[in-house]
Amino acid sequence: MKRIVLTGGGTAGHVTPNMALVPKLIDEGYDIAYIGSYEGMERKLIDDIGVPYYGISSGKLRRYFDLKNFTDPFRVIKGYFEAKKILKKLHPNVVFSKGGFVTVPVVIAAKKLHIPVIIHESDMTPGLANKLSIPSASKVCCNFPETIEHLPKGKAVLTGSPIRQELFQGRKETGLKLCGFQADKPVLLIIGGSLGSVAINNAIRHNLDELLKTYQIIHLCGRGNLDQSLDTRKGYRQFEYVKDDLKHYFACADVVVSRAGANAICELLALRKPNVLIPLGLNASRGDQILNAKSFEKQGYSYVLQEEDVTSETLLNAVNTVYSQRQTYINAMNQSKLANPIETIVNLANELASGR
Repeated sequence: MKRIVLTGGGTAGHVTPNMALVPKLIDEGYDIAYIGSYEGMERKLIDDIGVPYYGISSGKLRRYFDLKNFTDPFRVIKGYFEAKKILKKLHPNVVFSKGGFVTVPVVIAAKKLHIPVIIHESDMTPGLANKLSIPSASKVCCNFPETIEHLPKGKAVLTGSPIRQELFQGRKETGLKLCGFQADKPVLLIIGGSLGSVAINNAIRHNLDELLKTYQIIHLCGRGNLDQSLDTRKGYRQFEYVKDDLKHYFACADVVVSRAGANAICELLALRKPNVLIPLGLNASRGDQILNAKSFEKQGYSYVLQEEDVTSETLLNAVNTVYSQRQTYINAMNQSKLANPIETIVNLANELASGR
C-alpha cells in the first residue's frame, strides 16, 4: 500500500486543504498519516476525520523581536528529530505540506530521508515557513499565475487550492429555509473571517436599511460580534460562525463579501460566486491578501475594495455593481484553468510516490 504523510498547522487555512485531499487519497489506495504540533488546532480537526495524528515540537520563526526567538529555535530542532523518527517509522512514499511553521522540520527531515515532498503555497508570494521549506521540495503547487516567478524553475505547478467537497453539496432551498428567506429576492452573504471584521460589520450594519431594500443578508460576523438588537430584522440573519450549514448558505448566495485569504477566495472561484473582496490591510498582515485580491481582480473574478476605503456607501456601491454584473464575473470564473486541484495534486503525489 502507498503511504502519504500530510502536514500543516497553525491556522485552519493550513489544515482544511489537507482534509479536502483525504477522500481522493483514500480512493487512490493511500494509507494516510498526519504530522502537526502537539496541541495545535489541527489536532482536533484531523482527529475528527479519523486520520492517525503524530505531534511534534513546534516553534514560530519571527521577523520581529520577541523573547521566544531565543527558545523557539530549540523547539524547531527538537521537532526536526521527532519528525525524522516518525518518518522513519512510517516510511511514507511522499509527504504533502500545506504550510505553517510546524511543517518546516517535517519537510527538512523528509528531504534528509530522501522522501519526495510536495509543498502547497496558497498566497501570491511564499510565506516564511514555505520559503524555508521550498529548497527541500520536489514540487511546489500554487494558486496564482504570478506566483510561478517567485518559485524555483521546474518545481512550480499551478494547481489551485484543494476545496472541501462538501461545499459543492449545498442546496439553495435548504439555505433559504434555514434563514426564513423568500426565494424571489437576492441573497448577500458576508464572511468576515473567524474573528470577524469591525470595518465590514460596521459598514453592513450602518447601511442595513438600504441593503435590505434589495437583498436578504446572511452575516457571518465573527465570535463575540453578534448585535442582538438586529435579531428581529426581517431578511437579516447573523451568526458568529457556521460549520455544517455553510454549504447551504453558499448555495443560496447571489453575491458574497469576503476577506481575501487564499483558501476563501479559491472556494469562491470553485463555487463560481460573484464577490467583493476586502483584503486585510498592511497594519494586520504581511500584505498577502492585498496581492491575492489584486490577482483575482485582474483575472476578472472579483471586485476589490481596500479596507481603508470601506464605508457604508462604498460597500453598497460595490455590492450593487457586482450584483448587476454578476454574469460577467461568473463567465470569467468559468474560464479558470484551476478546475481540478484535488485531482492535479493527487496525480503529482502518484508520480512522486512511484518514482516517476
